[in-house]
Amino acid sequence: MTGSLVEIEIEIEPGAGGPWRAVCAYHDLLPGRGTAVLVDGRQIALFRDRGGEVYAVGNRDPFSGAHVISRGLLGSRGATPVVVSPMYKQAFDLRTGACLDEPAGPGGEPAALPVWRVRLTPPASGCAGDVAPPNGGAHRPETTPS
Repeated sequence: MTGSLVEIEIEIEPGAGGPWRAVCAYHDLLPGRGTAVLVDGRQIALFRDRGGEVYAVGNRDPFSGAHVISRGLLGSRGATPVVVSPMYKQAFDLRTGACLDEPAGPGGEPAALPVWRVRLTPPASGCAGDVAPPNGGAHRPETTPS
């Protein structure tokens, strides 16, 4: 997506055909940093890595209960892109939301962040853009019905 401005849209119900929501322009996301957005009452942490991939995960840390994931540190474990929570330092896979350090939270619930698919589309355009299924995968063109 070089040289063009794009909107980032988040699908609220992954895999359920939910509506796509435009939340910000691609260039508004700083590489290596996160930002929080509120979509339909849900806090979502958006990240753009230094390679240009965009990820969307839940902003609530399952260990502390605080909505701070967007302030976490981006990095990797091997080939796995991760965000490290600023609270207790657990690492979460940005593609799946899984915690790489502990399988369960303090109450025994699974320690994972919800993930949303990210779609890049040109602003004010009737054509679809690229979709990264579900987070950070290879972009593929998406078509819209005529």
